Parts: sequence; structure tokens; C-alpha cells
Amino acid sequence: MPAQGDSNDLFELELTGMAHGGNALGKHEGRTIFVPYAIPGERIIARIVHDKGRFAHAQGVTLLDPSEARVTPRCPHFGPGRCGGCQWQHIDYPAQLEFKQQVVIDQMERIGGFQDVIVHSTLPSPEPWQYRSHVTFHVTEDGRLGFVATDDEHVIPIEECHIIRPELLDLLDALDLSEIHNLTQVRLQVGTEPDECLIVISTADDTPPEIETDLPASISFLFEDGQPMSLIGSGSVHYTIKDRLFRVTAGSFFQVNLPQAEALVNLVLDRLDLQGGESVLDLYAGVGLFTAFLAERAGLVTSVESYAPAVADADANLSEFDNVELIEGAVEEVLPDLQGPFDAAVLDPPRTGLEAAALDALVALAPRRIVYVSCDPATLARDAKRMAAKGYQLRDVQPVDMFPQTFHIEAVATFDLAS
Repeated sequence: MPAQGDSNDLFELELTGMAHGGNALGKHEGRTIFVPYAIPGERIIARIVHDKGRFAHAQGVTLLDPSEARVTPRCPHFGPGRCGGCQWQHIDYPAQLEFKQQVVIDQMERIGGFQDVIVHSTLPSPEPWQYRSHVTFHVTEDGRLGFVATDDEHVIPIEECHIIRPELLDLLDALDLSEIHNLTQVRLQVGTEPDECLIVISTADDTPPEIETDLPASISFLFEDGQPMSLIGSGSVHYTIKDRLFRVTAGSFFQVNLPQAEALVNLVLDRLDLQGGESVLDLYAGVGLFTAFLAERAGLVTSVESYAPAVADADANLSEFDNVELIEGAVEEVLPDLQGPFDAAVLDPPRTGLEAAALDALVALAPRRIVYVSCDPATLARDAKRMAAKGYQLRDVQPVDMFPQTFHIEAVATFDLAS
């Protein structure tokens, strides 16, 4: 923590907790102070950088008492004013898991209003480094690839990255996109097999470029409306989860951490405990990750997804099943037209959570059990509160560490319709 700032602005602060968003927090003169790159249990000298009235954001100036969980970050791009991709490389991995569990508990209590909610210990990632199978780079003003900085205002050129798979780093080193004008984003993706790579590019003028390359990779263009166009190769990669192969086209969503994607599938199947013959909803179904394993155990699976390329992927990935109904459309628009009954529902919404209309339509169908896969504990807590008000009881929440070295938290929550 660099020494800086007028001494009159400095104050001593003890950090007592971790906030959703990755900042440690403490109290000073009756208000909450948030500090990045600090750890609960530490005592620091701090300086206010953004005064919000009832609370403030501060910068650590001097570290007085370090936490036993503090470690040396691996990446030279990590830290204040640098790459915003990781927030917790300064915290050892076991402590990261504990903080994520505590953040989920805090969000469920403060936002959801739940007391004594069962939040299990965070399920660790088998590999806390080099786990990401796809990553999106932005483009600096001078045409280099990087990640958005911690200030969210500029792009930091990246020379190395310790959370992406090595194949992606090799591909990044080999890339030469200098001939592409108006380049804005580059997405690199590697399949389960390391020799299957995909490059997805976007431009400011939304015009596909002409490309020639010797790189052993497919190349696709992603239009502003999210529709992909294959320029070279197949325009897709394949992922193997629980011995089942999934095609994923450029633009379609798939979890970045493949072993943890398998863990999510296992958790969903365990929570549902299907006996055969059930009618199950799979909402925000993507390329059919959950649907495929539900179809092996249920009588009928109704899969709803709004992104057309993902629906096309799902159609290919689920072609062997005759007990799957694929519906393309927004969940809040599709659900009111469905005829139940449904025994259970699985939902994996975006970070923003459930639209109110989608939640209302879901509870109107009254599935006896709902398994909610969330990538944001704040919106999960909000939606859980709404579901509780409509007669659903929260059984438990299982945090899953999909994103080591970051504050992001995946979680699986299980709800039962109160009898």
C-alpha cells in the first residue's frame, strides 16, 4: 500500500468484513468504509477517495497489521489502477472460499431477509489458476489487447494472465490483428481438446473484415445484435461434461470453468432427485447443458432460451432425446403460455436475475421444487425474497467457486413449494 496523501486526510481503520464486490470493509466515525485490496482482520492507514455521505470508498495507504491470509499476487498486472479482471490474488485460496460463503450469507440476510439460512461451505475449484476456457479482450487506443482497468475507464494491455488456460495465452501471443480496422473486442475460446480454438471479433463499424491467417483456429465475427458469422472454420468449439459433448457456437454462453460446470450439473441433479416420469422446466437453458442430463432422468423437459444460436446448438446437442421440447423466446414471454403441471424447474438466469414478470409466471405454474443457479448473490437474494413471499421455502444455498482469484460467486439455491 503506497504512502501518499495529506497526513490530515489519513485515518486508522480496522477491516472487519468482506463486501459483495470484493472490497474489505470497516467502520470509521459511524459509517462504513470500503477498501479494495484489503483483507478482513487487517489494520491499515487509509484515505477517503470517494465520499458518498453515509458510506465512503477509501484507499489503503499503509498496511499496519497484515492478515495471515495475505499472499504475494502472481500477476504483475494485478493491483490498484491496473487490470480489473482479478480482485483477490492477494488472498490465499482457502480464505477466498470462506469470504465467498460469508458474502452469500450476508446478501441472503441483508437483501433477502432470511435468518439462519443454510449456506454451505464454498465448493472449491479443482484448479484455482488457469481455469478459464474463454476470455474477452478489449482493444487499447494503440491496438493492443487487454482487460478493462479497475477504474472502468481505460484498457490495460496484457502481457500475461494466470487465470486463463495456457492454450489461450499461446493463442494470444500468436495473434496479429493489426490489419483489422475498428477492432473493439476479441474473444478467445478453447474447447475441451486444446487443439480446438475459436477467435471471435467485433468492430466499431459492425462490418465483418476479410481475414487470412495460418492460425490453427476458427474465426467468427459477432455483430452488434449478437448474431455470429463464421469467417474461417466451424465457428464453434466443443466441451465435454460428464462424458457428454456440447457444441457451443460463437456468442453462445457456456461456463468458463469446465470442472465446476460439471459440479453445477451434479448439484442440480442431486437437488432435484428425479425419480423418472417428472415434467421439468429448464429456463435460460443456453446450449442445453442441464437439459441433456435432466432428459436422462425425467419424463419431459421443456427448455426455454432466447438466444437463437444457442437454441440451434441445443437442437444439435439434444438430438438423441425425444422427451425434450425446445422453445425459443424470452422466459417472461414463454411461461404464461405454457400448460402445466410441472414438477420442477431449473433456472440459470443472467447476472441481473429474474425479471419480475418471469418470476410471477414461474410461481404461477407452481412447480414443487425450483433449483436456481445464480452468478450474483445480490440478485439471488432479491429473487429469493420474492419467491418466499409467493409461498416458496428456501432450503439451502451451495456456493460454487467458478471464478477463483475474483469476487464473483456462483451459487445453487433450492426452493420447495410450501405445503
